[in-house]
Amino acid sequence: MLPSRTVKGLSDAIARAQARLLSLQAPDGHWVGKLEADTTITAEYLLLGHLMDRVDRRREQKAVRYLRRRQRADGGFDLFPGGPTHLSATIKAYFAMKMAGVPVSDPAMVRARERILEMGGPVKANVFTKIQLALFGEYDWNGVPAMPVEIMLLPQRFFFNLYEVSYWSRTVIIPLLVIMDRKPVKWLAREQSLDELWPEPREHASLRFSRMPKPFSWRGLLWKSFFIAVDDALKIWERFSPRPFRRRALEAARLWLEERLAVSGGLGGIYPAMANSILAMRLLGYPDDHPLVIGQLKEVEALAVEDEEELHYQPCPSPVWDTSLAMNALLESGRPADDPSLRRAAEWLLERQVFVAGDWQAKRPWVQPGGWAFQYANDFYPDLDDSAMVLMALEKIRGLDADRVRTAKERGLGWFLGMQGADGGWASFEADNNRLYLNNIPFADHGALLDPSTEDLTGRGLELIGTVGYGRDFEPARRALAFIRRMQRYDGPWFGRWGVNYIYGTWSVLRGLAAIGENLDQEYVHRAVRWLEKHQNPDGGWGETCESYDRSELAGIGSGADGGRPRAHRGRRARRLLPPRQPARRRWLGGPVLERDRLPRGLHAPVPPLLQILPPVGARGVPARPRWLSLPSPPSPARSRPSGDRRSTSSRFSGASGASSGWRWSRWSRRRSRCAPSSTACTTSAIARC
Repeated sequence: MLPSRTVKGLSDAIARAQARLLSLQAPDGHWVGKLEADTTITAEYLLLGHLMDRVDRRREQKAVRYLRRRQRADGGFDLFPGGPTHLSATIKAYFAMKMAGVPVSDPAMVRARERILEMGGPVKANVFTKIQLALFGEYDWNGVPAMPVEIMLLPQRFFFNLYEVSYWSRTVIIPLLVIMDRKPVKWLAREQSLDELWPEPREHASLRFSRMPKPFSWRGLLWKSFFIAVDDALKIWERFSPRPFRRRALEAARLWLEERLAVSGGLGGIYPAMANSILAMRLLGYPDDHPLVIGQLKEVEALAVEDEEELHYQPCPSPVWDTSLAMNALLESGRPADDPSLRRAAEWLLERQVFVAGDWQAKRPWVQPGGWAFQYANDFYPDLDDSAMVLMALEKIRGLDADRVRTAKERGLGWFLGMQGADGGWASFEADNNRLYLNNIPFADHGALLDPSTEDLTGRGLELIGTVGYGRDFEPARRALAFIRRMQRYDGPWFGRWGVNYIYGTWSVLRGLAAIGENLDQEYVHRAVRWLEKHQNPDGGWGETCESYDRSELAGIGSGADGGRPRAHRGRRARRLLPPRQPARRRWLGGPVLERDRLPRGLHAPVPPLLQILPPVGARGVPARPRWLSLPSPPSPARSRPSGDRRSTSSRFSGASGASSGWRWSRWSRRRSRCAPSSTACTTSAIARC
């Protein structure tokens, strides 16, 4: 039994956190935090303004102040606070500051330039940075991987097609296909060029792609060598072939973009896709005052976070995730299930359920829509993790129209179960998006081209299944358990793609196991708990650096949220909070409240500290199977498949003005995907992801 002083202190802290969280709720019922990322989004925004000749000097200087504040002591820019200097982020920040008028003699520019030269200059940067430089004539388009626009016409049965990559890759690639087909250049004055960043004169530099995979493997070397040879062949084909299908492919790209730009929320709901779509539409002949172009510009500006001194841009907003997480935290910490604030939040979520057939139906044509997106609006790309969190919140809420809530839960759970992969796991937006060899193509040097099933998302799926009343004997749960067992690391933890990293993945899985009633006395569960115990910080909390994505030996090593200083929960060690004789793995499974992140590394939000002291979501007992739940029937085995220039010397970018398989039980194995981590390392960084 805990000392009364500890119990009272904990209760008071929870009450204060609840009050503060409720004070942040919007009048219409939702929550949204500021989603922070690395500096590349802000730098790219400044460069986009120069490409389009839309520069606001006052706001530009505020963005420069933000970039200066984020610069590291060694002159570089990182992808997450406390992380190492990242070459591409540093080049983009340097270029943006130079275009904003910061002289090259400025101490910040001198330090950044020296760091860039030490790291090898633009040749060593990633593909997206090279494309950004090529748009200004600062990198040769021949040094950029070939991506012919005819890719638009590749059928789904082909080993590479646009539905074999993740949604975020697809929404970035398709407008890029138009851009890379036209290869436009906005030439700069000599004083604005980046000659000073090249360790050797650029005309003597080799633009060949590296064949060495990171980390090294013979299989990776073979795949990289193969795809580099394919890239060489494609460049020859682009140069000398008549390309009879080019016009048809451009028209397919235009129609694809038009359909998705016509809905609110911006293309894919993420900044890189929106920015690329603006340039692509201009190249296709759409004027700047066309509604589709104006709409994307407005969505980009909606991502701005501005105060009196600084300006930066978010990768995307996060209201659905923030709202569902806040609801679950408040409910699990003792707020009444019919609290008016929670009912308003639930009504807000119900209005945002997606009933549009998105890109995911290319792999799941028989599944009916019914999920939720991460952003305010992103109808073509609902998110499985957000949908799970919303469904768990709706299962616990009371006082709403029972028929409306039941219908929403039936549609949502049916969609979620239908999106289970053939390997038994769940991904974020796609199903069976697991051709991992595609991460070796030259264009995919960021290593996050795909959206395969992951352990953390599968753990969330198990938690949802248990929350709505099913147990481990439910067929989707059995398949998910097999995936979880198969993917566990030898020493106990599970990988976490959408949170940092093995700590996040491990407690996400353990929560799911507890929710479905798995026997927690099994060896593999004990192994995971021992791993967590071993990596607990002296002050009782947990932390992990983002560097664990690149260096597995750092798994579970706790560094703080700001530059490597330990920062974890204060107070007694977690094990002392457990009741006598209660297995640690039973009550302690959830750990801190949910942490969540997205594409760029380094995302975090200012709201999470409010949630860090609240009990874990889903910590209550598994409820009885609800009457509202009707399981969708398995589909028939038959699957129908839906139908799925030379370098320009012009300085203008505008063209001419003018107009589950949830029911297939086959088992797959997969290798670990190297995905871009996206969270600041900390014990909990709850409500941020993109």
